[in-house]
Amino acid sequence: MLEPMRDLLIEAKRGGYAVAAPNVYNEESVKAAFRAAEELDAPIILDVGFAMDIEVTGDIARFVGARHPRIPWALNLDHGGPFEHIMRAIRAGYSSVMVDRSTLPFEENVAQTAEVVRIAHAVGVSVEAELGHVGVGAEYEQTRDAGLTRPEEASAFVERTGVDCLAVAVGTSHGTYKGTPHLEFDLLETLSGMLDIPLVLHGGSGTGDDSLRRAVKTGVQKVNLYTELGEAWFDALERELAERAQASVKKKPAQVMEDSCRDGYQQKLMHYIRLFDSAGRI
Repeated sequence: MLEPMRDLLIEAKRGGYAVAAPNVYNEESVKAAFRAAEELDAPIILDVGFAMDIEVTGDIARFVGARHPRIPWALNLDHGGPFEHIMRAIRAGYSSVMVDRSTLPFEENVAQTAEVVRIAHAVGVSVEAELGHVGVGAEYEQTRDAGLTRPEEASAFVERTGVDCLAVAVGTSHGTYKGTPHLEFDLLETLSGMLDIPLVLHGGSGTGDDSLRRAVKTGVQKVNLYTELGEAWFDALERELAERAQASVKKKPAQVMEDSCRDGYQQKLMHYIRLFDSAGRI
C-alpha cells in the first residue's frame, strides 16, 4: 500500500533497520523493486528523479504497486529542485518529496524547505531535506570534507523547517567514487542522538557493505541506491547479448528486459535489503 514516507521511516527507526530506496526509471526497474520487496517481505521506497518523467513513472509505480497490496511503499521525488517540479510531484500523487537546497546558505535552505513543508503537509505528503551537501564521487577527495553536516546547525534546521526526515552528509558521495570512501561514524552517531527524526544516507552505492551496515546500526533509516543497481542492469544485459550471439534461438527484446535486466537489478537490490535488515519486516 502506498504510504507517506515518514510512516515507513518512523517504523524503521523503532525497529533499528533501514528501508532501501532504489532509483527507478522505467517499468522494469519498478517491477524489479516490487518483486524484491515481495520476495523478502520488506517495505520499499521508490526514488524518482525529475528527469525520469515523474508523472509517467509515478503512474507505472501505482499500477505495479496495486499488484503488491501487502507491500508498504512510498513514492518519493528525489533531489527536488525548482519549486514547480516539487509541486508537480505532489499533484502527480507522490507520497513524499525531497527538497534539495543543500548548496544554499543555511538561512535560505531553512526558508525554502519550510515553505515546501507547509504546502506538502497540508495535503498529507512527507518531506525530506538535506543539510550539508553530498557531492559526487568523481570529486570525492576535493569535496568530501567541505560538505559534511554541522551538528550545531542540525537541531535548529529540523525545528525551524518541520521536515520529516533529513539527508545528512557524513562522508558518502553520489555516483562512482574516485578514491576510497570513508564515513564519519562519530558525526553520524552525534546527529542520530540529537535528532528525533529519521536520517537518510545518499550515495549508498560503492560505499561498501561493512560501512553501510554500520551506518544503519548507527542511526540511518533510509539508504538511497542508484549506481550499483544500474550497473547490475547493464552487466546482465551484456551477458545476455554475449549469450545471444551464440544462441540459435534469439530472445525478443522484451524478454531480455524481463528475464535478464530486471533480474540483475532485483538481485542486487535484494542484497541491500538484507544488508539493511529490512527483510521480514511486514
